[in-house]
Amino acid sequence: MTDTTPTPRTPRCTARPEPERSDVPLGIWPVAQQTAQRQRAGRYLPEVARHPGKMLPALARRIVAEYCAPGALVADPMCGIGTTLAEAALLGRRAVGVELEARWALLAEANLDHMLDAPARQQVEVRRGDARHLAEVCADLAARVDLVVTSPPYGCDAGMIDKRAWLSGGRLCPVDTLNYSTDKANLGHARGQAYEQAMAEIYTGCARLLRPGGHLVVVTKNTRRRGAMLDLAGLTVALATAAGFSYLGHVIALHAAIRDGDLVARPSYWQATQVRHARAKGEPAHLVAHEDVSVFLLPGTRKDPADAR
Repeated sequence: MTDTTPTPRTPRCTARPEPERSDVPLGIWPVAQQTAQRQRAGRYLPEVARHPGKMLPALARRIVAEYCAPGALVADPMCGIGTTLAEAALLGRRAVGVELEARWALLAEANLDHMLDAPARQQVEVRRGDARHLAEVCADLAARVDLVVTSPPYGCDAGMIDKRAWLSGGRLCPVDTLNYSTDKANLGHARGQAYEQAMAEIYTGCARLLRPGGHLVVVTKNTRRRGAMLDLAGLTVALATAAGFSYLGHVIALHAAIRDGDLVARPSYWQATQVRHARAKGEPAHLVAHEDVSVFLLPGTRKDPADAR
């Protein structure tokens, strides 16, 4: 279980009143003791490798196990290949996923058919729709969901690496795999203010889905673009709290294995190349071997104006 003991404060002079603190518990989860490929091998369809942004199965399992009970209803508003849905069902939860792109929604359905037996499969549903319009796509689930788990696009280019083509002078990523879709309206293409606005809409929709006392868990990774760091974890906290959530805790999900007390990173070719290029230009870049898991609570006293309609 995640340590829920707040970080102790360092004794200090109290000549003046100390400002109110907003520290949250911090946990560390070693979810990559096995590689992502090993975690999916023999369980997931091989075709899921085509998706450029997949949550680690071990991370999805840990989130579901920590933040809801068996029989609970789990939702993922950007479900991709259905990792969260599959792992939730295997843990005895019900699950609903929303996916904008037809090819990923169909792949999620096929993957769930492959992984789950008939009783578990009946507890899972994939809906086509835009996460920015959750109130319409999931109107029947308002205030009924126990846990929302999602990993949004990271506000940077994402695609399937074709190392051979790149070394031959071609594209690093095939066009049809870049940013989840060739449709520029897809959130995977949003940057800057457009990205922030879209995520604000999504977190507001998540608040309407959750029952009072339910949890929202968001998996992000801070990225670099043109030499600047994009603090997605900080942005997530700001947007979620603005949508009415309480910031409950933060988890570092290690993407490096722990071996004999040391961290063993497994960077992709793209990650290693990007770090080398940044350092060659004098940028203080380093290999990111974790994802940020931000945990929020929907207060039980919250009143949504939509509830009075």
